[in-house]
Amino acid sequence: MNNPVPLQTVDDILRPNADANPLLDRGMVTTSLDALLNWARTGSMWPMTFGLACCAVEMMQAGAARYDLDRFGVVFRPSPRQSDVMIVAGTLTNKMAPALRKVYDQMPNPKWVISMGSCANGGGYYHYAYS
Repeated sequence: MNNPVPLQTVDDILRPNADANPLLDRGMVTTSLDALLNWARTGSMWPMTFGLACCAVEMMQAGAARYDLDRFGVVFRPSPRQSDVMIVAGTLTNKMAPALRKVYDQMPNPKWVISMGSCANGGGYYHYAYS
């Protein structure tokens, strides 16, 4: 199993040569734009939506104009190879489980899964359904 890469602190990224930079003593931070953008990308979640029921509508609203999660760096990705978080919204039935596992296996490491809503967490109304 791959060990997750430890996240770097802001000081490690923005101040790589703290001793060599006299501007830091005066409260100024200097860095390259590439280093700043790469640091921001390591901390942003890129979720992939796996909407199975009505909770998927709520998840879509979080990315729409009123709540706009894009401004916080949460950008929904259409492909599992581009995402690091899977949000399962809705009832996961026995028939849908192999498809979910296939999509999960395509995600790069490190990867996380969030179950959204009472149906995904405990089965909801469909806990004893035939499928």
